[in-house]
Amino acid sequence: MSGQELLLVALLVAMFGGILSGIPVMLVLFGVPMLVAGAGVLSGVFDPTLLGAFPQRVYGIMGSQILYSVPLFILMGKLLEHSGMAERMLVAASNMSKNRDRSLAYAVLAVSVLVAASTGIIGATITMLGAIALPAMLRSGLPERLSAGLVCAAGSLGQIIPPSIVLILLSDQVSNAWVTSQREIGNFAPDPVSVGHLFAGAILPGLLLAGLYTIYIGYQLRGTRAGSFETAAPGAEQSKNNDAGLSAFVPVLVLLIAVPGSILAGIATPTEAASFGVAGTLAISIFSGKMANLKPAVFESVEITGVIFGIVIAASMLSLVFRGLGGDEFVGALLASVPGDATGALFAVMILIFLLGFLIEFVEITYIVVPVAAPVLFSLGVDPIWFAILVAVNLQMSFLTPPLGIALFYFKSVASTRTSILYRGIVPFVILQILALALVFVFPELATWLPSVLV
Repeated sequence: MSGQELLLVALLVAMFGGILSGIPVMLVLFGVPMLVAGAGVLSGVFDPTLLGAFPQRVYGIMGSQILYSVPLFILMGKLLEHSGMAERMLVAASNMSKNRDRSLAYAVLAVSVLVAASTGIIGATITMLGAIALPAMLRSGLPERLSAGLVCAAGSLGQIIPPSIVLILLSDQVSNAWVTSQREIGNFAPDPVSVGHLFAGAILPGLLLAGLYTIYIGYQLRGTRAGSFETAAPGAEQSKNNDAGLSAFVPVLVLLIAVPGSILAGIATPTEAASFGVAGTLAISIFSGKMANLKPAVFESVEITGVIFGIVIAASMLSLVFRGLGGDEFVGALLASVPGDATGALFAVMILIFLLGFLIEFVEITYIVVPVAAPVLFSLGVDPIWFAILVAVNLQMSFLTPPLGIALFYFKSVASTRTSILYRGIVPFVILQILALALVFVFPELATWLPSVLV
């Protein structure tokens, strides 16, 4: 084994060891490559001039038009959270269903799709669902296992349904990888892969996932009271509940259609759409008489944005050192040797991402795996939009898979459900996510058809 290969192995082992040790991920992704690069310079197997490209990389990241929208979408979600609009939707759904078993479960799922997509912040969504929807489901007699699994699974749907931070970050990396792979084969003017492409590509898989959840709930609750919104309360009381439900749902629904819709229609850039989303959220909160608490919303948005961009910048150092040690050539040769050509290589990458999802978060996976694997897969003929949506659906599972599954931690912070019951509750939903991933893998049109029509 050559000196470069030894350092490459040391880089990977030390990086994942550092992440699992509990050291802040940003420090691991920056510090370990620097140490390994230093060892490489001393041993003569790493060119120190490569490190001079790092400031230019950081400048490129901070100047990315796509990433400008990230803090704005985060702020939009935080404003929705602190204005109480999400809670009002959940309470309205609970009141309208009058605790009829299946009706309440379906209502929670439907509202979860809206809440998850509107906030885009999984912690806020899970804690709201756990505090408001879970007690209502348990009072209605729904099994605790099913209720806990539904809260965690439905609460993380915002990571695949546009507008989604996951899709925005993926679009940045996939676009860069696509341009790189095309230039290597002599195409210096490739068609770009935009956020709009990924938003459009994620719509059908997101609805597919929500549909699978709906079928599972119906199967689990077969024979129970279906109930209906129309019979939830008699006369004037029912009319009042319906009016309250509409006033809670319609403004947020309009906002969620307008923001990604403006991107898909080519009317606005992601940053412009996100700015409109922030302004629209403020307007809705003002007119509803529930003005958002701006100070915590802004501070929390800055904190989340800082963490994301810190990881993005640190991951750029990792990518630089990894390539300097010949890691991209090693990965390329490894994927090319996998049986089944492009399909086999893509399957291997999906397995890797699924396994990493047990240990590290989606931002690290996006900025560690995608820059390395995507150019190789694209050179083998894999469609970039299909690849991006497969990664997004795969990352969806990382929110539910222990020990790191972040949705589980947020759920436990507001619910007293035993861990064993929680794990049993999320297993069927993880299986459904695997099924959705398999369907998108087998039928690429689920991801590529809408972008070809809309964008």
